Amino acid sequence: MILYIDPGTGSMLFTILLGVLGTAFYFLRNIIMKLKYVLSGGKTEKAADEKIPYVIFSDHKRYWNVFEPICDEFERRKTPLVYMTESEDDPVFDKDYKYIEARHIGEGNMAFAKLNVLNASIVLSTTPSLDVYQWKRSKDVDYYIHIPHAASDISIYRMFGIDYYDAILLSGEYQVDQIRKLEELRDLPAKEIELVGIPYMDVMKARLDVANEKSESESQEKKPRTVLLAPSWGKNSILNRYGERFIDALIGTGYRIIIRPHPQSYTSEKDMIDRLMNKYADPSVVEWNRDNDNFEVLRESDILISDFSGVIFDFTLIFDKPIIYADTSFDKAPYDAAWIDDELWTFEVLPKLGMQLGEDNIDNIKSVIDECIEDTKYQKGRDEARQETWCHMGEGTIRVVDYIINKYSEIKDTGR
Repeated sequence: MILYIDPGTGSMLFTILLGVLGTAFYFLRNIIMKLKYVLSGGKTEKAADEKIPYVIFSDHKRYWNVFEPICDEFERRKTPLVYMTESEDDPVFDKDYKYIEARHIGEGNMAFAKLNVLNASIVLSTTPSLDVYQWKRSKDVDYYIHIPHAASDISIYRMFGIDYYDAILLSGEYQVDQIRKLEELRDLPAKEIELVGIPYMDVMKARLDVANEKSESESQEKKPRTVLLAPSWGKNSILNRYGERFIDALIGTGYRIIIRPHPQSYTSEKDMIDRLMNKYADPSVVEWNRDNDNFEVLRESDILISDFSGVIFDFTLIFDKPIIYADTSFDKAPYDAAWIDDELWTFEVLPKLGMQLGEDNIDNIKSVIDECIEDTKYQKGRDEARQETWCHMGEGTIRVVDYIINKYSEIKDTGR
């Protein structure tokens, strides 16, 4: 007889197993430390697993753009930091750092098993659901800090995604309001919130300035309009809602079409992505983009079509170009946003940034694209959005690292 364990039960059992192993680990470690103390005649020894001052944890290489400027600043300050990643081919391993130690800690449960017994003072991560699923707060970590990977609503995480972090680094007052409302509704202690800006967007803006200067000195040949389709993932995303019909309509425009699925789609929606990539396999018709660094594909594109993906704000606020956003009837139910009655900031600001795409104009997509690119009224909306969601422009990295280092000093001073 073959026994079947559903994924939810399996996750629960694994969590229980991790708890048992963690308890056993601490019990054995304490016995060893006491034995060392006795055998040394009462003299204390430096622990083998000495506390690491600063740790960055990345669950995927795609978040390297978030962490690279932060690592570079730690390197510039000659301040040691340990970078833990689940991706064996994370770009961090290509960097010639002297003060940043990169460690591949395995994937999934293997990574969480190590994180759950981590001995560190401060951990910075973009990963949600700390202390909700397999990733548990380690008894030997003093402070967990979350930094978002997009300039949009902080409440568009799966339920309870950021509840158990100690601090959140944000870029807009509306994000602060969302967190405070969630804390009040869930009777949570107030987290420390610091408005720091967005380091990776600062870097992209600087890169764009350099690229624009270079392109001005080069001859510009006439190129066809380039349309980038970069949806989010899940049942509300463009590819799930509109699929082949929408891709066929884009092909019918005669423009250059690039599709860049959300990285999670290749895992969670593999069957759908495989089907679409097999059907539209001719690169002269549709280009599929999986670059880890999305800078060039965003720079090359004249317009972006998306849904509720954070790439909308990378594209329109950095590259200063229009967007088309799909009417996907966003379902807040799985997200923290479901607890908040207010409209999401994303959906309030989208009409200021571009045109909405729905069932009534999919088949007329060429005209929608042309009008959106040629209409100048969206420039004001982009300027307003920058003010609301991108504070301390150009200062993000310095402010993030200052906050982390000051927090470490505070922890040391208080003996936490």
